[in-house]
Amino acid sequence: MTFTAIAVTAGIALVGLAAAPLALPGHARVERSALVPAAPDAVYSILSTSAGFHRINPFRDRDPNLAVTFSGPAAGVGASFSWTGTDGSGTQTIIATDPEARVVMELDLGPMGTPVQSFTLTPAPGGTQVTWALDAKLGANPVRRVFGLFMDRMLGSTYEAGLANLSRVAAAGA
Repeated sequence: MTFTAIAVTAGIALVGLAAAPLALPGHARVERSALVPAAPDAVYSILSTSAGFHRINPFRDRDPNLAVTFSGPAAGVGASFSWTGTDGSGTQTIIATDPEARVVMELDLGPMGTPVQSFTLTPAPGGTQVTWALDAKLGANPVRRVFGLFMDRMLGSTYEAGLANLSRVAAAGA
């Protein structure tokens, strides 16, 4: 094999390796669901406030020194909090609500993006079926696309812990 053939083959291989992550999905979703032993209005009253969310926040459990600053209205659209902790910093803001049915929040994670998380509340025997979902657009950044493959594994157990916290707080009569 000539030097030119080796160089062309190596160039093609490098282009293939560089382009491979672009074939990965440009969107990631993490979703967990649990039955919370409380009526939808009680669950909604917790999730539709920044202070209420912080009471069930599983990241607070992992980082007891998490520094949180509340801003905006106490509840509903615009209610917000910023945090700084061992896992980083960011802001969470409620961007949409449907009383007793849904709360949507945007996370501003700086250079890591602005994923959207939602809580969907469905009346069910014994309480409320709550689905916590996070949707992240990964863009064309190959590192983010590879990272997206692991998001469910990285966040799933944290969301399960948050839903367990929500069940405890709601059952206690939030």
